[in-house]
This record gives sequence, structure tokens and C-alpha cells, in this order.
Amino acid sequence: MRGELDNVNPHVRNLTTRGKLMKIVFLGTRGFPNVQGGVEKHCENLAVQLVNLGCEVIVLTREPYVDKTLAEFKGVKLVPLPAVKLKSSEAFLHTLVGVFAARRFKPDILHFQAIGPSLFAPLARFLGMKVVVTTHGPDYQREKWGVFAKLVLRLGEFLAATFAHKLIAISPNIAAEVFKKYQREAVVIPNGVAVPEIKTSEDSLGKYGLRKGRYFLAVGRFVPEKGFHDLVEAFNRRRDFAGSRESDSWKLVIVGDADHESEYSRRLREVAGGNGDIILTGFLGGQPLQELYSHAGLFVLPSYYEGLPIVLLEALSYGLPCLLSDIPANRAVEIDLPEERYFHPGDITDLGRKLAEFVSRPGPDNERQAFAQRIKEIYDWKKTAEKTMEVYTSISRKLKP
Repeated sequence: MRGELDNVNPHVRNLTTRGKLMKIVFLGTRGFPNVQGGVEKHCENLAVQLVNLGCEVIVLTREPYVDKTLAEFKGVKLVPLPAVKLKSSEAFLHTLVGVFAARRFKPDILHFQAIGPSLFAPLARFLGMKVVVTTHGPDYQREKWGVFAKLVLRLGEFLAATFAHKLIAISPNIAAEVFKKYQREAVVIPNGVAVPEIKTSEDSLGKYGLRKGRYFLAVGRFVPEKGFHDLVEAFNRRRDFAGSRESDSWKLVIVGDADHESEYSRRLREVAGGNGDIILTGFLGGQPLQELYSHAGLFVLPSYYEGLPIVLLEALSYGLPCLLSDIPANRAVEIDLPEERYFHPGDITDLGRKLAEFVSRPGPDNERQAFAQRIKEIYDWKKTAEKTMEVYTSISRKLKP
């Protein structure tokens, strides 16, 4: 064992318990790879980096979303558990089963992702596990949830703040809100972004009838809080705004889909389908998505609510100019974005006017290079993993018998 540990990254030599490398179980994600969602992308990148730094990582996934024959991904062990694909009870039932499944692995840390699954943090503590919770934001602010679900999510947040050995928040504003409510400190560890592969190929542009630099791009799930209905309406009304004639040749591309089909997602497809210049691609990953990021003219994020949006970090890492709703999560991203690149969430006129203004005055090329470099320096998944391991270590040392 001594020789084995000598070969481990020096940063993680102390990440051992009883002479073995730390075993971490993730619970609260649908799974990965190729599953849409910010939490899913967070878990995928963090888990891989933790493995690279010397941990054994087991991720408890949900069967309806993953390839059940895939037992490992880049060194991360994937364990699919049964789950009902129902918005109202999916996470609840999967996490309940998951806590008992996690206990069988005898983890050094059970890491809950998001406040909903944290409803079972007390059970995990009762079963003798050390608990870390990452809050990705107050999910009860999402419009898709009804009154009862929002109450349950608030309870999950309270139980996370009460029973977790350590709390992690993905942005300073989330940590400040947690402290304000519960007087509980949360360690701020932001999302990261993978160094992008800028594509020169244009296969996806040909598939969707797009021209390089002549389309607006948005990425996300089809849920009300993403604001895609506002973006579609603003795009449909673009001729109402000054300078709109220049945007007549532009198209709107929305990459994503609904996790659970709803009246909202059906209506969004119906409205978007009435305009041939709006392309709904469905969920994409890999080269097709990389090509769309590489050649877009403007990235638009019209959300009413976000935690720390990974899609925004991705867009900026490609050097894309961005137009963002003026919400705390978008402001929390550490870039010096001009004020004219923010619009009031839900204000169709403001959004449409700024789309038209951008087409008329797209901004300097060096802005793209500066944004890309800044994002790569600050939002690094390896740094995220190292800081997360420091949290794990602090628990092990504090609770060491």
C-alpha cells in the first residue's frame, strides 16, 4: 500500500482512510454521459476529475436515462438504479433507494447533488455515513414545480443545512442566501468548463441550413424558467425593432429537449414550428454541439432562474458574445460583460431590441478572445475537484476516531 500511495498525486496523498484511497458515492444526478442537465454535466466532469486525482468514485444513476450496459465511464463506476420517469416522484424514490444502495458500498463520503435529494440527508446520517451536499441553487424557484413540490424542496434545503457535515454552493450568491436563511456556512466551489475543441467543420450547419456567424444559439431544457418562450416570441417579432432588417437572414437555434413532456414543451414546439427560421435540434452533444458553439453569432440565455449556468461558461469558453437575462446567477459569472448585453427577464421588447442591436453592432473581435481566456483561467474542473477533495479531507480529519 505504501508503494501504491507513492504514485498518487501529492495533492491527494492525505485523502486516505485506513490506508486506502477515498471512496465517494454521488447521489442526486440522473446520470451520464449524454444526459442533458446542469447537475448531470457537473457530476460528470467533477467525478472524472476526482478519479484523475486518486479517488474511487461511484455514481448512482437512474435507469431510464442511461445506458445500463455501461458500467464505467473514464474510471467512474456507474451503478444504475430503478427509477420511475415521473416529474413528481422520480428524484424522491430514486434517492430513497439510493441511500440504502450507497450504504452497501461503505463510502467515505456520500455526496448529495442538489437540495431535492438532500431530503434524505438525515437518513444517511442515521445509517452512519458522512454527508456532503452541493446546493446548485434554490430549486423551489423553478416555475415547473407546484406548491407541494416547492415545500418539499424547501424542506430538502433545510435538512441539507441541518444534517450535512459540509455544504458546498456553486456560487457566492447561493452561499450568501443559505447563510442568511440558516446561519450555515457553505464552501463556494464554482462549476468548471472543459477546454473547448473549436471546430472548423460545418456538418451541423449544413444539416440545419445555417450560415456561419448568422444564427442565435440557446441551449437548455424545455422548462418555463429557461425563458425560451420569450426568446421565440422576441425572434418572431424581430421586424418590430430598429435595425431588424439586418437580422432577417439570421436564424434561431435552440438545442435541448424536455425531460418530461409537458404542456409547456408542447406549446413551445408548436409556436417555434410556425417559423421556418427557428430550429429545435433536440438534445445534442459531442461534435454537433461543438460545431454549433464554434460557429454561432450570438449566445442567448433568457433564463428567469439559474444556479451557475454551465451552458454560459461553455459559450464563453468558445469566445461567443452573449446576451443574458439580468439575474443574479448570470451576473455571478466573473466576466466584464457590457451592460447592453443584459436584458430584463421576461421583457420581450427589451430582448428583441437588444437582439437587433447586436446584429447591427456585434462588438470587437478581441472581446471574444478576452472572454474565452478569462473563463478558462477561473472556471477549471480540476480546480473544482481539488477544492471538493479539501472538503472531503476536512470531514475525515474532523471525524477521525
